[in-house]
Amino acid sequence: MRNFPTKKEIKQAFVATIPVFTGYIFLGMGFGMMLYSKGFGAIWAFFMSLTIFAGSLEYAAVDLLASSATVITTAVVSLALNARHVFYGISLIDKYKNVKKKPFLIFGLTDETYSLVCNDVALEKVENKENYYFLVTLFDHVYWITGSVLGALVGAILPFSTEGIDFVLTALFLTVFVEQWLSTKNHLSAISGVVASVVALLIFGADNFLIPAMILIALALTLLRKKEGIMNE
Repeated sequence: MRNFPTKKEIKQAFVATIPVFTGYIFLGMGFGMMLYSKGFGAIWAFFMSLTIFAGSLEYAAVDLLASSATVITTAVVSLALNARHVFYGISLIDKYKNVKKKPFLIFGLTDETYSLVCNDVALEKVENKENYYFLVTLFDHVYWITGSVLGALVGAILPFSTEGIDFVLTALFLTVFVEQWLSTKNHLSAISGVVASVVALLIFGADNFLIPAMILIALALTLLRKKEGIMNE
């Protein structure tokens, strides 16, 4: 199998990531502006976005840096905010099996990237899925880095209130979720996630529902995966 993407594959991946591009540029700029408002410039924005690439964690990292948080505190916050990616990984075991670029795909997995690589309708038109997964992940990462650096540069020039800007992350995820729902036939995974989250929210409350919800989602995905395996035998 060839390793270098074709122009057609690059175009397919770019077109697929346009919604993420518009979201990540503005969301990244918000992060860059917040970072600058705490005394950290464009260089910090570049390297943080290059090495972390986790929107919600990067926003939290601004306050962690500003407050000189300990390593333990940073590790706990990071785990709490990004533990859901473990459950994303469960559903991607088959898709990423024997993929040579797997380390980068694992590193670059975000909510929005996950939604795009799970879009069954778009994947039907893709010849080399490994290159598609890689390009989608790469484009999304570049968008985020670009937005973050631009935000830090703009923040250095123009005064800007960052209050409420972190809600863009939620809005972007909802947009991609709806798009994926409309473009796929099997909604069991999405329904399971929503139901598990609502049940955990009702039982444990808004402050404590995240981890129980992730556990329920993991169990649901595992059961669905086993059921699909049995049906395919």
